[in-house]
Amino acid sequence: MIYLNEFCFPNEDMEFAFLQKEKRTCFDSFYPFGIFTSNNFQHVEFEPITIFYGGNGTGKSTALNIIADKLAVQRDSVYNKSSFFDKYVSMCSAVKHREIPLHSRIITSDDVFDYILNIRNLNSGIDLKRDKLFDEFLQNKYADFRMKTLDDYDKLKKINLARRTSQSKYIRKNLIDNTREYSNGESAFLYFTEKIKENSLYLLDEPENSLSPKKQLELVNFLQDSARFFGCQFIISTHSPFILSMKNAKIYNLDLNPVQTAVWTKLENVRVYYDFFKEHEAEF
Repeated sequence: MIYLNEFCFPNEDMEFAFLQKEKRTCFDSFYPFGIFTSNNFQHVEFEPITIFYGGNGTGKSTALNIIADKLAVQRDSVYNKSSFFDKYVSMCSAVKHREIPLHSRIITSDDVFDYILNIRNLNSGIDLKRDKLFDEFLQNKYADFRMKTLDDYDKLKKINLARRTSQSKYIRKNLIDNTREYSNGESAFLYFTEKIKENSLYLLDEPENSLSPKKQLELVNFLQDSARFFGCQFIISTHSPFILSMKNAKIYNLDLNPVQTAVWTKLENVRVYYDFFKEHEAEF
């Protein structure tokens, strides 16, 4: 499915005309002006899966945030904008194939990291409650208790439960039933599967962060299926060879000047991995 068909960043003439009006003595940086004109990256045509590839500083994450702001899609974490960001976004243009669905969103590394921290905090709270339940179980199991009023009913239920069940079952029964502990990678993967719904546009900023190679491959399958069968469109920034290998993905190589589309097996980052494993092939 395609919701966003094309996107244009301001060209060099548009940027020059704007900057001429500004007092250069007042600002050290005009970010994001100058980022994409430096490598002639102006016009993007999208497929169901489109990838921005490039090294640090090439602007792939900046491009995603500019597109996200232009389309006004949902986001969880606040983006740290510069003084000129909103003006730059207003100078961009988007051509939509159809209306952008309301559930569309940008997912950044900060979103995933905050989610992992929330899971950790939740699990820490559960650990404290679990310790208290250990003591409560022993007290209830061997309590000399007689119900006197209806106010004692809840206490009686806990005592009866402790007397007829094991310690572990007592703990599980009294803890939150739907809470589980996850590793960072499992939590990160869970975040994507919870946020990505059918029939929407998603911008993913380096989704490989916090994911093991195995989990990256699981994410690749999930994204491919979401695009193929569930009406999703993805725009992704990455330098992960696993994400870059996605079937039928259109890849823009931001390391080139001018920016051009590329085959994933020809990209420098992928070739580094290939050469490394080829050199050590006899050890496998």
